[in-house]
Amino acid sequence: MNWQQSMAWLESLGQFGSRPGLERINQVLDILGHPERELDVIHVAGTNGKGSVCTFISSVLTAAGYRTGLYTSPHLTAYTERFQIDGVAAPKEELAQYFTQVRSAVDMLQADRNLVLTEFEVLTVVAFLYFAARRVDCLVLEVGMGGRLDATNVVTPKLAVITRIGLDHMGVLGDTLGAIAREKAGIIKTQVPVVLGAQEPEAAAALRSMAKEKKAAVYAAEDLVSVYSKEYDLSGQRFDIKLSDCLLPDLSIKLLGPHQLENTATAVCALQALSDQGISVSDDALRRGLAEASWPGRFEVIKKEPLAIVDGAHNPDGAEALVRTVGEYLDGSQRLLVLGVLEDKDVNSILKVFATIARKAIVTRPESPRAAKPEEVAARLKVLGVDAIVEPDISLAVDKALSLARPQDVVLVCGSLYLAGKARTHLLETNLPYCQYGHRSGSKQV
Repeated sequence: MNWQQSMAWLESLGQFGSRPGLERINQVLDILGHPERELDVIHVAGTNGKGSVCTFISSVLTAAGYRTGLYTSPHLTAYTERFQIDGVAAPKEELAQYFTQVRSAVDMLQADRNLVLTEFEVLTVVAFLYFAARRVDCLVLEVGMGGRLDATNVVTPKLAVITRIGLDHMGVLGDTLGAIAREKAGIIKTQVPVVLGAQEPEAAAALRSMAKEKKAAVYAAEDLVSVYSKEYDLSGQRFDIKLSDCLLPDLSIKLLGPHQLENTATAVCALQALSDQGISVSDDALRRGLAEASWPGRFEVIKKEPLAIVDGAHNPDGAEALVRTVGEYLDGSQRLLVLGVLEDKDVNSILKVFATIARKAIVTRPESPRAAKPEEVAARLKVLGVDAIVEPDISLAVDKALSLARPQDVVLVCGSLYLAGKARTHLLETNLPYCQYGHRSGSKQV
């Protein structure tokens, strides 16, 4: 198959949705010779921040000279974004070779056992084939959903990392922090070290219990890494990091918001754990890797006037992190929201958070079959006191917000990564000037 044929086949699998379980993917990997067993994997789960943590880790490892693969989901604009080596997306036609191999294996199993893989399972097998063929030194592997039954959980990693856990995918993972944490803890393997990002007590207890059961050494970022914020504006953040045995001053990241400093601490803790296994990085590589890390669609300032920001926050904790970041960086500004959410999320809780910062909302439809109806979302926002109008087309919704914005206003696109990608592309294509402000300074521990 070529790339277009590969995408057509992949799209045909969307009808099968998400079906947790490892039996199907293991049967395909049996036929393909288990390429995942050739890879040194850093396996990352969590509710919020896991993509950012993956990006920080992979960027630092690349800066240290390791050939580093990165597998994430979902993508913002193109499937190739999910497969990166040293920050470069995979070539389409090379990936098409691996889609062809996976389809051949699936066809064999379908004829024999009526087995059909989901879209995410196919993408994950393609990732294993691609990164194994490219002989990466390390693969930073992001969990799709949950952990225990996620397709990525066929690996035995060198290190597991679990970022902050919140309430999301409750219909599948459970409706308490403890239940969700137990699902995420499924990536912890026997005697494989695990790094824990900052957690609520209920989640931390569940994670530590699983680590104890698996005899897995625990590296707790809250205990081992302290981050002291020094200065921040819309171009990035500057801070010091204190480890158990040293101080690293004047580090910087481009990603914005206090939560990104928490993610930085988790990533640095993971790099410490890797150094104990012989995968070491210098202070200079750490500094360069953090500074160069880029993760689009996460409180990303797009060069527009009025100021326009795209953020993929899509659950209550993510929404609260976004609201805190808006308060830190954009004091006194009025916010026009371009908002769309998925119907299988905790929509009421998300909207209550976003309503606290919205002067007006243009409600649109994310590019997903799971998108909530804009008319229903707008009606809920009006009950919360927000002036809301409906424009189902994402590009037109963005244009509407820009036309309504005053010079002092901020246009904020939020609610779903399936909205962020299309809106981001449209904003970049308009190529209007960028208005920079919002500088802050001071010192505080995060």
